[in-house]
Amino acid sequence: MPYRTCCALFLFVTSALVAGEKVAAVVNGEAITAAELDAAVANLPPVEMPVSAAQKQQQRADVLQLLIDDRLVRQHLKTHGPKVDPAEIDRQFAALEASLKNQGKTVDAYLKECGLTAAQAKDNLLRMLQLARYTEARSTDEQLRSYFEANRDFFDKTTVRTSHIVLRLTAGSTPAERQQALGKLKAIRADLAAKKVEFAAAAKAYSQCPSGPNGGDVGYIVRKFQADEPYAKTAFALPVGGVSDVVETDQGYHLIWVTDRKPGKPAKYEDVAAEVRECFEAELKQVLVAELRKKAKIEIKRD
Repeated sequence: MPYRTCCALFLFVTSALVAGEKVAAVVNGEAITAAELDAAVANLPPVEMPVSAAQKQQQRADVLQLLIDDRLVRQHLKTHGPKVDPAEIDRQFAALEASLKNQGKTVDAYLKECGLTAAQAKDNLLRMLQLARYTEARSTDEQLRSYFEANRDFFDKTTVRTSHIVLRLTAGSTPAERQQALGKLKAIRADLAAKKVEFAAAAKAYSQCPSGPNGGDVGYIVRKFQADEPYAKTAFALPVGGVSDVVETDQGYHLIWVTDRKPGKPAKYEDVAAEVRECFEAELKQVLVAELRKKAKIEIKRD
């Protein structure tokens, strides 16, 4: 499915690499271990539908990309992040300890469960505070109001219902594989335009998504964060009944069919200001990741 939650972008949990431990990826010379990836996958919410081996593999690849994003941000903040008073870190750590005590837990047990030392946990707190200050410094009232106006569909709660046909790609897909997928979707698009096939039938036959057997239907989406930006932007620009040209996202190549649109209720900035800030800051993080990825050296290790 094309869905993505913005809150999952930055996990800020890291542990030391043990000699001989299997590595899932290397980001600017820094390893992400297979154990870290296993733990992140295990923490995903359960799904109701059975998941095939291929879908599990794709899910694992998606989670690895999130871990890579997180590592890039950590590296950037370590070098270029805002300064934080060490006393503030100590206060945050003490607050964590007090919170755990209220739950009948000890900080030592918590650290053991997470596979962290106290120093590593404090480093995580430092990066979280740096990221918060990075976004706060860029969230001026003028920018927030401009963001609200540019994204009224989202804040008004307008939704569209979409179906899609997706051919999956990964970071390691070769140019030939990409060209083959692109050509295949263009041919399907031509058959749809010529009415040689219905969208639902094509989705059942070709889509590499759990929604395929259901004709590609992924339900209603909002304008932001629920789906990859190129997917959502295209869907909201289409009329009901419209089928897109090929759209590329981090998940692969898509054809999108809009089957319904539900207008929302016009919102006032003052009533949704907190939500506007939260969403604006989430997009700042996404933009930062995109810029860091352009300059990064990322090596994905094959299982």
